[in-house]
Amino acid sequence: MPMIRPSSDLRNKYNEISEFCNQYQEPVFITKNGSGDLVVMTNELYERLCGKSDLHRLLDEGLTTVNTGHGRPASEVFSDLEKKLEFSADV
Repeated sequence: MPMIRPSSDLRNKYNEISEFCNQYQEPVFITKNGSGDLVVMTNELYERLCGKSDLHRLLDEGLTTVNTGHGRPASEVFSDLEKKLEFSADV
């Protein structure tokens, strides 16, 4: 269940908010004058969410490339990579 706290708690109960975020790896939603204003989360959770966002963007980009006929078969790509790796190992 999401935790929602008033903005005054950032100043007055920072340690409590930090402990919650770290213990449960969940964000805390901060309100200002009764409306949503900020989201507080751990660095780890933020990085994980950014990673998921990047992954979704790259997958979407790949699907768009395939759907427009500009893609290459995976077997061909991996074969090219293996050749490049073999070449760099010989050098």
